[in-house]
Amino acid sequence: MTVTLHDQDLRAARQMWDYLLLNHPVRPCSAAIGLGSHDLGVATTAVGHYRAGLFPTLVFTGGNSRTTKERFPRGEAVHYREHALALGVPEDAVLVEPCAANTGQNITYTRALLDQRGLAVDSVLLVCKPYMERRAYATCRKVWPEVAVQCASERIGLDDYFASIGDRKLVLDMLVGELQRIREYPRLGFATEQHVPVPVREAYDHLVRAGFDSRLVAS
Repeated sequence: MTVTLHDQDLRAARQMWDYLLLNHPVRPCSAAIGLGSHDLGVATTAVGHYRAGLFPTLVFTGGNSRTTKERFPRGEAVHYREHALALGVPEDAVLVEPCAANTGQNITYTRALLDQRGLAVDSVLLVCKPYMERRAYATCRKVWPEVAVQCASERIGLDDYFASIGDRKLVLDMLVGELQRIREYPRLGFATEQHVPVPVREAYDHLVRAGFDSRLVAS
C-alpha cells in the first residue's frame, strides 16, 4: 500500500523500531520457535540459525490471522515449514504447531508439542519479526519462565523492511500495535513488564494521532 510518511512519522517509527528490537547475541540452545506471521523472512532467518548449528529442532507455530489468511492459506506454520524444507532443512528437524492464534499460544502450544515428542528443553530461541522481539521475549518470560530465552530476527533496517513487506502503513500499524500490547498485556497477565521510555511513548502517541491504528486492540 502506498502511503505518504512525513518526517515526524518516520522519526517516530524509527524510535519505536529501535526500542522493539532486543539485539540479543544468539547462542546455542535446545530448540528454536519460529513465530508465525505475514513475514516469510522469519522462516528464512530460522533456517540460517539452524544451518549454523545453533539448535537441533525447529518448531514453526501459527494458524492464520486477518493479515495472513490470503498470503498463507494453509496456515503460517505450514507455509514456513514448506519454505524451510525448500531451503534444505531435513524433514525430521522441523515440527509444526498449526493452531496458535496469538503469541502466548505460540509458546504454550509449542511447549506442549515438544513435551509430547519427549524433547528436553532448557533454552529456546524465539525467531520473529524484528519489531516483535521485545513482546515475544516478555510473553515467553511470563508463560514459560523455566527456560532461558533469547530472540532473533532478520537483520534489516526499517527502510529495507518497508521495501520487503511492500506496505508501509501496515508496518507502522504493526509497530503501534506492538507497543500497545507491551504496555497493556502485563496487567492482563499475558507478559512481563517492560520499561517504556518517554520518547518511545511519545512516538507511539504521535503515530496513533496520525492514524496508524488498525492494529490497536480494545483496552
